[in-house]
Amino acid sequence: MAPILSKTLLMTALLALPLGSAAPVLAQEAKPREAVISVTGDGESALAPDMAVVNLAVVKQAKTAREALDENNKAMNEVLKALKDGGIAERDLQTSGFSIQPQYNYPQPVDGQQQQPQLIGYQTINSITIRLRDLAKLGQVIDQSVTLGINQGGDIQFTNDKPQAALEEARKNAVAEAVKKAKTLSEAAGVKLGRIIEINENAPRPMPQPAYRATMMKEASDAAVPVQGGENNYSVSVTVTFAIEQ
Repeated sequence: MAPILSKTLLMTALLALPLGSAAPVLAQEAKPREAVISVTGDGESALAPDMAVVNLAVVKQAKTAREALDENNKAMNEVLKALKDGGIAERDLQTSGFSIQPQYNYPQPVDGQQQQPQLIGYQTINSITIRLRDLAKLGQVIDQSVTLGINQGGDIQFTNDKPQAALEEARKNAVAEAVKKAKTLSEAAGVKLGRIIEINENAPRPMPQPAYRATMMKEASDAAVPVQGGENNYSVSVTVTFAIEQ
């Protein structure tokens, strides 16, 4: 029993100590905040596109929904067959939209009375997104598609399948700009720039270049549609924090 009593007495003695006696243990001197310089750098890199994303659609109108759908299906099947025969893979062809909508005629009011709309037919729209990896065929693909039934489209965008090299170059340029800014600020403030404490990258901003947007009609010229790819600019922003040497 003696050991148990000893432990009890020891615990009682500890609890009986005044709170002030624990103050030296708990109190800690606040560390001075480290002086820093934080700057943002932006970097860009240009890369010639190697892929185009094209949105095309077949729009058909007829007296009945069945007729409009049949006409649309016929035209789109011909377009898809031609694209596949031209070497475009299944994975690069994707239906992006489909709709059947009634079409109405809205008569002018008679004696101030609004007339009931008149159903005049139906419209079907079947849209397809094409990823074209051979840019040399772009004009030919558009021209052929229009001949086979595509009569609405646009929003062509030139992009890159693997932009990693351009993004890496943009990152290097962004960090270089941040270092340059930090040196300028430290020299202007009369302080010495120290080590890098932290680097944060903001989301990279690829900027694919749109080629054109247009509504296409059945009448196509004999020559392929002229298109220009230009360059894609990839932008990266970084925030770099430097210590200031005391």
